[in-house]
Amino acid sequence: MEEQLKTVFASFKGEKNELIPVLQDVQEELGYLPEEAMKAVARFVRVPESKVFGVATFYARFHLKPRGRHIVRLCCGTACHVRGAKKVADKVKDVLKVGVGETTVDQKYTYEEVACIGACGLAPVMTIDEKTFGKLDPDKTKGIIESFGTEPEGGQA
Repeated sequence: MEEQLKTVFASFKGEKNELIPVLQDVQEELGYLPEEAMKAVARFVRVPESKVFGVATFYARFHLKPRGRHIVRLCCGTACHVRGAKKVADKVKDVLKVGVGETTVDQKYTYEEVACIGACGLAPVMTIDEKTFGKLDPDKTKGIIESFGTEPEGGQA
C-alpha cells in the first residue's frame, strides 16, 4: 500500500486544500479508504487524522470498507416501495447472504439501498454497476443477480 500511496501523492503538493482530491485518488487506487491510508493522507496534507476521518465519513462517496466488484443498488423510494421493493430487497439479501451496506465474503457484490435511482416508471428498480433493471419481482431479481456469475460464497466481509 505504501508504494500505491506514494504514486498517488506524487500528483499533489501536499496542501490542506487537496484533502478531498487526495482521498478520491487514494480510494480510486485502493478501492476504499483503509485506516492506514487515511493516516498517511493526514500526514501528507498536514491536517489532523480526525479531520480526514470526518471528511471520509461525511461524504457518501467515500468507503471505509472494501467493496465488491459489483455494486447492487436497490431503490427504496416511494414508487418502488409501493410497487414491492421490500420483497425485492428480501430476495437480494437472501441471494447475496448480506445485509444493507455489506459486501459478500468473496468480495463480488456490495449491496446498498438508495432513496431514489430516478427511474420511477420502472419501479421497483435496481442497478448493478451501471446497468438498470426495472419492473422487478423476487424471481426476476434472483435471475438478474445470478446472471453476473456464480452465487457468492455468502456472508459479510
